[in-house]
Amino acid sequence: MKFNMLKRILYLFIGFVIPSLCFGNDKEQALFASGNSDYNKGHYKEALIKYQQLLSDGYQSAALYFNMGNASYKNDDIPAALLYYGKAHKLSPGDEDINFNIRFVNLKTTDKIDESPEFFLARWWKGFVLAFSINALAILSILFVFLGSGVLVLYFFTGSVTVKKVSFFGAIALFVIGVFTFVIAGLQESYFNGHKEAIIFSNSVNVKSGPVEKTATLFVIHDGTKVNVLDDSNGWIKIKLANGNEGWIKAADVKEI
Repeated sequence: MKFNMLKRILYLFIGFVIPSLCFGNDKEQALFASGNSDYNKGHYKEALIKYQQLLSDGYQSAALYFNMGNASYKNDDIPAALLYYGKAHKLSPGDEDINFNIRFVNLKTTDKIDESPEFFLARWWKGFVLAFSINALAILSILFVFLGSGVLVLYFFTGSVTVKKVSFFGAIALFVIGVFTFVIAGLQESYFNGHKEAIIFSNSVNVKSGPVEKTATLFVIHDGTKVNVLDDSNGWIKIKLANGNEGWIKAADVKEI
């Protein structure tokens, strides 16, 4: 009976953890490497074509979007660079290279918008939730549960009272950590689902007071500016800037991250 339990745990590891560590087949890896080779040679448009092919094939990763952002920046396409960096950030929000490039390329945009001050506890909590990628959190969650199961097996097999106590409470601690990382992954997904962002791609956009062309123009924004998407109506979207200003623009003027 105990041996069957050990086998089930092993099958759980093989069935869930191992696939989580696989990041694409040989064809995708070869195409990605070929795109990187073009990038290193300065052939940025060719690199982007190969990266786009990977996206068309259904492959995506933070590394892919990061490289697409780099290639777009080298092509002097600031909006596209910020779009791809933004997509990379959603997949790996704690990656400092991605965050640095976002800050750096933002310096190249026309609009310099100061962010509204954020309460320090909210800022700390957001930083904590976004410290790791959701994939890393999922793998860690499975890993801790697997380790907890292994320690629990030790509890059933050992004859030592001391080892039983240590393994029992150790298993509980590992299970709790596993559940906690799973909850954090869920919170991160909820955060990004509730914070839809987009990049302005039109050279100049008049932000209106309502979803109609004839309404008053509140202010003007330019390509590369990141906006939060609050609502949509008949081809228009309601946006909010980092400084709190809100208004309506045409959906065709942006690409959602």
